[in-house]
Amino acid sequence: MPIVTYILRDGDRREIEVPAGTSVMEAAIHGNVRGIDAECGGCLSCATCHVYIDASSTADLPLPDDSELELLDGVAAERRPESRLSCQLVMMAAMEGLVVRIPPTQG
Repeated sequence: MPIVTYILRDGDRREIEVPAGTSVMEAAIHGNVRGIDAECGGCLSCATCHVYIDASSTADLPLPDDSELELLDGVAAERRPESRLSCQLVMMAAMEGLVVRIPPTQG
């Protein structure tokens, strides 16, 4: 099972095994990772699951679609080139090594 490393706001790291087909957001919620609010529950309507893909990540990620890019325009923390919505990152084997950083604010 692929492992996602979450870097929390205080710099602590949490590693969680994420079953294929589960979003990075869902894994964070079920794993009690603080900082991913996910107010809409993953329906791609709130952007409160914003994360930064860390430079150390070796994951092969799909490109964001137009809906994700539009919501990223309204994130509470600074939008960066490495910004993604964790609800749109659905785990698959190619995403092994994914490291995400939780931004300082979500809402």
